[in-house]
Amino acid sequence: MLIFCTLFDSKYLDKGIALYESLCSVEDEFKLYVFAFDQRAYDILSCQNYEKMRLVSLKEFETEQMLKVKQERSAAEYCWTCTPITIDYVLREFSEPHCTYLDADLYFFASPKVLFQELQDSNKSVIITEHRFPPSEQKQMVERAGKYCVQFNTFLNNKQAKEVLGTWKEQCLDWCFYTPNGERMGDQKYLEAWTNDYSCVHELQHLGGGVAPWNIAQYSLFDENRKILIYNQSTFPLVFYHFQNIRYLPFNLVNLRSGTKDRKMKNAIYLPYLKHIEMIRAMLHDEYQLIFTIKKSYYQNPLLRVIQNYVMPFKITSLSDIVSLRKLRKSI
Repeated sequence: MLIFCTLFDSKYLDKGIALYESLCSVEDEFKLYVFAFDQRAYDILSCQNYEKMRLVSLKEFETEQMLKVKQERSAAEYCWTCTPITIDYVLREFSEPHCTYLDADLYFFASPKVLFQELQDSNKSVIITEHRFPPSEQKQMVERAGKYCVQFNTFLNNKQAKEVLGTWKEQCLDWCFYTPNGERMGDQKYLEAWTNDYSCVHELQHLGGGVAPWNIAQYSLFDENRKILIYNQSTFPLVFYHFQNIRYLPFNLVNLRSGTKDRKMKNAIYLPYLKHIEMIRAMLHDEYQLIFTIKKSYYQNPLLRVIQNYVMPFKITSLSDIVSLRKLRKSI
């Protein structure tokens, strides 16, 4: 059985449910531990009673040390702080043989078993995934965000993996801010030392694990037997996509901020996801009167928060990135 964990609050509940349901569509045997970061998310998920989901409340999870750093960090920064702690909690408290952290805005298009087979074949204990920035942007983006993306991170429940996890956990508790400074950035840049410092860390090679707005322009897409395949110099199935950049705008518009001008790519990847999100949002509104806002910010600085909430969502690199939700809902 595959064991996963993720964390989100009610503002991300639509994406978290979409993640869970996408896993259900591609994998029969799995368990997803969800760390509910507010009471409303916990209550709604409890009512939904998802068969393959195990809920963990903040009351169960948070320690005095965590509550102390929580006061010093933005909501996003605190979530990043908690990433290694959630993995550690699952391994310790539930004695699972392994655990893979998933960002809540991931979505699975194929079974991830192939990714775990790669780890098994490597005889190692930890999976990390590269951002895989385009060569023209590699140096600048790695300097800013780090070589690796905290999105799909697997740890076996053994001594070697727990040594890596324990160090990462302490590092994030000590410092985890949205402040690129060359040495650190959130929870991500800590990973850059792992392949040198630990022999048990495997860098995921399967390109289908980790396609995202920051690397999608390197690929072309075609369908084969109704499966999504992406090719560059070689063909590979899309296992999961990281929908990190989507921004909801006023007037029922969405800015995909997809990183590609390829309409075929957007139709194959983004439109099914948006339709799924809209169905989940309709359910959450009808059953729980939950309404989602368009704001999203990582910063503590008030001015930077305003810019990220009200200016950056309108940054458009391709007109085909703008999607009308009204039209989309009619096609559901």
